[in-house]
This record gives sequence, C-alpha cells and structure tokens, in this order.
Amino acid sequence: MDKIMGLDVGDATVGVAISDGLLLTAQGRETIRRVSTKDTIDQLINYIVEESIVKVVVGFPKNMNNTIGPQAEKTLAFAKKLEKRLVHSNRLKDKHIEIVMWDERLTSAAAERSMLEADLSRQKRRKIIDKLAAVYILQGYLDSIR
Repeated sequence: MDKIMGLDVGDATVGVAISDGLLLTAQGRETIRRVSTKDTIDQLINYIVEESIVKVVVGFPKNMNNTIGPQAEKTLAFAKKLEKRLVHSNRLKDKHIEIVMWDERLTSAAAERSMLEADLSRQKRRKIIDKLAAVYILQGYLDSIR
C-alpha cells in the first residue's frame, strides 16, 4: 500500500513520520541526526523505498506573519536537494515522489505541550520532539486530504 512520509527538518535533526496504508493516521518513526545532508537524504530514500512512499510532506516553518524567514529558506533548500536526489535515484526508477510543503506553524509548540502534559523529562522531550512534530505535520496533512 502506498504511504505518505512527513518530515520536520531542523538544523541538527530530521523528525520522520509515516502514514498507515489507508492514509488515516501518522506514526512517528525516528529522529535522524543530521551528520550530512547526503547521509540524511540516503536514510530518507531507504524509508521511501522500503515503505512504498508516494509523497513526502515537509513541514514549512513560516513566520507567524506568513513571511518566509531563514529557517523556512533552509527547509526549502533541503526539500529541493531531496527532490533532486529522488529524481536521480536508481532505486526509484520510473517512480515520481511528490514533495509537498506544509505550513507547520505551531506544530512544535503543540508537540511540546503534549509532552509536558505527559510529564516527560526534558531529556526525553529533546529526543522525541522532532519525531512528534513530524507526526503533527503529517497528521494535519492527512486530515486535510480526507
């Protein structure tokens, strides 16, 4: 079954979530440490191949006034590099993977709030915040397409 991947792209990490086959729910998978953009994209391509991903939803961190700041520009640059690698990947011959930029304003705040409500320690929160933000990004997208 085709699935959709959600990403929360940060400077140090990328949170990854993947939908179920019915495109109803998002499940957090992992937080990838960004050693290099190439290594990070290689890991994402592994997920795309193994999980039959047909679309990647990238959280787009616009400013609250709807402008595009430095972090949003970095995220766009990462998404463009990912798209270029997907087009040229031998592992994805004849398969077009769509990339969608998704407004992620307040997703990190919502993720942080839910972890505080769950009474997770600061150390545990730091380990899973990006993965949980990716879940919020992907779930928002999935809810919008139903």
